[in-house]
Amino acid sequence: MTTMPPAFRIAELRRCSRRPALAPAPPGAVSLAMGEPDLPTPAPVIEAAAAALRRGETHYADQRGLRQLRAALASRLPARPGRPWTAEDVVVTHGATAALAAVVLAMIGPGDRVVIPEPAYSLYADLVVLAGGTVDFVPLAPDLHWDLDALASALPGAAMIIFSNPSNPTGIVHREDELDALGKLLDGSDTLVVSDEAYHRLVYPAHAQTSALEIASLRDRTAYVQTFSKTYAMTGWRVGYLAGPREVVDAAAHVHRTFNGSVNTAVQHAALAALELPDTVVDAMVNTYGRRRETVVAKLSGVPGVHLVPPEGAFYGFLRYDADLPSEVVARELAERKVMVRAGAEYGPSGEGYVRISFAASDDDLRTGLDRIVSHLRGACF
Repeated sequence: MTTMPPAFRIAELRRCSRRPALAPAPPGAVSLAMGEPDLPTPAPVIEAAAAALRRGETHYADQRGLRQLRAALASRLPARPGRPWTAEDVVVTHGATAALAAVVLAMIGPGDRVVIPEPAYSLYADLVVLAGGTVDFVPLAPDLHWDLDALASALPGAAMIIFSNPSNPTGIVHREDELDALGKLLDGSDTLVVSDEAYHRLVYPAHAQTSALEIASLRDRTAYVQTFSKTYAMTGWRVGYLAGPREVVDAAAHVHRTFNGSVNTAVQHAALAALELPDTVVDAMVNTYGRRRETVVAKLSGVPGVHLVPPEGAFYGFLRYDADLPSEVVARELAERKVMVRAGAEYGPSGEGYVRISFAASDDDLRTGLDRIVSHLRGACF
């Protein structure tokens, strides 16, 4: 087998990646592009980091993460019958980004095929290309849930499948029956499942999130990726983690310590404090996003030429428009009208004809941005 030299992989990544280099919105513009909560990090988390610094927690931590943090995370994972989770099953990383990078670079090599149901978070495909693997995009069904027949055709021989649940960019929550069906499709294979569940607490009424770790047929083949960023409004703190089969976690931990080293020690103490927050703190944040979701659905319902599957989780709306224009053109035109969004094509071939908005922005920015989007798309589509 011929392998791509590293320089070629970087060139290929630059050629095929559509991930933009994001920057703050320019003066006068509002941004609905960033998947970043506008809410503040809870005060007890900030104080825990400050207290750790004051008592001298300023040195390297265990490269797999503080044992007490890993143990606390393991204790919160869905029960694994007969084999309880331990600290050794978890590695703490620089956000979910580093967890994803570690598991893909550890487990995927040149020529390995990775199935990605799409539209999907664009980092997944970029990492596969960087590792030398081959991306096999599988379009979603019209309701943005999985097309199980298409997956059945694509999965045989795949080294890995990667997905998010709840989904970035679609806002879909994949149901328990979908996960069960995936487990049946993978029966008898060695395919590794990478389940990115960064938005697991952000689920709206009438929908329920089921972790891949709760599905018996997936549990032992799933690398579970998680972050503190979305649940606790801790994006800038850069703390996430990976759990799963011991051999996978060990390999990913080796990659992580090689590329990144240990995560900031004080931040890990802050993460421990976040785990101890009462549910009411997170519930209040979810209620805020839920109210903003209602604003998005109400504002976009009935707009000619604009179509939205109401978000079931996360804080994204994936808007389909009828104008015969590339999504990057629409995103650029909206930027000229002082509202920043993400082009749907960033998330895979099926994302063309869509733009993604985030309703993690402030209420004022959200209303202003939606007004500008509706005004532009109403004119563009007719």
